[in-house]
Amino acid sequence: MSSVFETHGAFSWCELMTEDVEKARAFYTKLLGWTLEDGDGGYIVVKAGEQQIGGMMKTPPEAAGTPSQWGAYVTVDDVDAQSEKAKALGGAVLVAPTDIPNVGRFSVIQDPTGATLNLISYT
Repeated sequence: MSSVFETHGAFSWCELMTEDVEKARAFYTKLLGWTLEDGDGGYIVVKAGEQQIGGMMKTPPEAAGTPSQWGAYVTVDDVDAQSEKAKALGGAVLVAPTDIPNVGRFSVIQDPTGATLNLISYT
């Protein structure tokens, strides 16, 4: 059986980007009972029970000034091809396809209505 990490078009990960990771960490563990595990480079893996469901990270310098936000990731077979397809369909590519070491490749697109979405192919 395939998983959301292998299924083209499936939502597979959620990620919080915020300036105050510690405040978010305290809030979500109390609110939802999540377990948080510190990872490489300050990345925090979010778990519901034993299932990894997302992550938290400090807003990177290149996104300074961006409000705290949750981003959804959708699995695709080919990030580069889907990013180009998004442009052809009237969308935009906000973050060009980029490798994430030991994870895969992602991009951030914007649909014609202005909504953003992260596309990802896992290794």
